[in-house]
Amino acid sequence: MVNRHSALKIRKVHRYLGIFLGIQFLMWTISGMYFSWTDIDEIHGDHFKKEKVSQTGFSNLLGTQSLQLQDPIESLELLEIAGKPYYWINKSKLHDAKTGKLKTKVTKQEALQVAERHMLPELQVAGIQIINTVGDQHEYRGRLLPAYEISYDTPQNLKAYVAVKNGAFQTVRHRNWRWFDFLWMTHTMDYQTRDDFNTTLLRAFSLLGLITVLSGFLLWFVSSPTVRRLKKTKKVI
Repeated sequence: MVNRHSALKIRKVHRYLGIFLGIQFLMWTISGMYFSWTDIDEIHGDHFKKEKVSQTGFSNLLGTQSLQLQDPIESLELLEIAGKPYYWINKSKLHDAKTGKLKTKVTKQEALQVAERHMLPELQVAGIQIINTVGDQHEYRGRLLPAYEISYDTPQNLKAYVAVKNGAFQTVRHRNWRWFDFLWMTHTMDYQTRDDFNTTLLRAFSLLGLITVLSGFLLWFVSSPTVRRLKKTKKVI
């Protein structure tokens, strides 16, 4: 049987671990509840976008041999910008698919037309600006830059993003997504990119959390009157 001095040590370790880890345990619980109670499609902003985006059919497009390209083609994508077809080549060059002319950037008006194809018609544009760089914490991180940030007149502070280089619709962001992103950061404990599940901090807190739970079981075992009675009964027998 563990003596009183050892039991007090176990109790103290358990108590201080609980205090130290309590806030993170609370964040794990809150974020887990939020994730399980929310619709991921709503978080992605699908309810702000058209269910099906209309795609224009094009004919009489130039063959790639007619394009004045310095490098061989490794990737090619046909994009529609303001009703016109363009070739997005090697993820770096945008060419008019009918004239072959190189297009260096998409205009604000063209970006608005691209967004209009994807977003619900009842949404009203409140403003548009170009962003050239973003930080690790920005809601548009990890996507093609520069980009047009299109704001809509909604209580959710809705924004859509369109790439300047190729006019491709990138994503939408709104209030619920930002809450999800923040809680995801606290859940993974990756306060930089928010995408790394193997951070040293997360591993350390997970290990300490396991120790806290095990110390709780051990504390119950060494301090339980039922366990003491059973041990006494065995000794008598």
